[in-house]
Amino acid sequence: MSLQIQMIGTGSAFAKTYYNNNALVYTKHFTLLIDCGATAPRALNELQIPLPNIDAILISHIHADHVGGLEELAFQYMYNFKRRTKLFVPAALEVPLWEHSLRGGLENIAEGIHKLSDYFDVIPLPEREPVAIHPELTIELLPTEHIPHKPSYGFLLNERVYYSADSRLNGTLLTELFEKRGCEHFLHECQLGGSNIVHATLDELLTLPEALQRNVLLMHYGDNMTDFIGKTGWMRFIEQFKTYEFK
Repeated sequence: MSLQIQMIGTGSAFAKTYYNNNALVYTKHFTLLIDCGATAPRALNELQIPLPNIDAILISHIHADHVGGLEELAFQYMYNFKRRTKLFVPAALEVPLWEHSLRGGLENIAEGIHKLSDYFDVIPLPEREPVAIHPELTIELLPTEHIPHKPSYGFLLNERVYYSADSRLNGTLLTELFEKRGCEHFLHECQLGGSNIVHATLDELLTLPEALQRNVLLMHYGDNMTDFIGKTGWMRFIEQFKTYEFK
């Protein structure tokens, strides 16, 4: 099944030019928003994508550049569009997403609104188990190393596209997906400089085998991305707002 992916933002948490690293995944009859950072509502507006056109949202972890726009979307869906959309959440994040990220702004005791499911159709997802969230789209949540003791996940889409979200480099996982599971495309975050405390660095990614590098598109980069064009080995930077097709 063919997939299209459009990055509504490709930047790191501190990027201003490229917005937060969030994506739209399209199949023929379904549109999924992967992560909804603080810049997501602005990006969707610039692209003239109406919120009712989004069938579901999927969250990778609870940093603001990945969930900071959910408050606005919740209010928009409830009060402007009078509808609910599906919110796919890793089971380990369902409580923290509300209690630690959204409750302060979204809870409204006077109106009887006191939980995430008052705004969204919340659907918890298990780890390491392919789930068909739509007849055209299967997702498998793969735990990633990002912040110690805080769950975060990458996503395997239809067994063929891996989307890392925020992750330190896990070469073993990438190699297994590529060589043993037939994954053909990798959208991987890339910290252009500095140490690898919580993100995969470009220097680390350059150690991947050439055959794997040829299938990697780099995302979650800094505003100085253009300084590194031609310095990424066989890998390429994914472009903001451009739609890519993965057959």
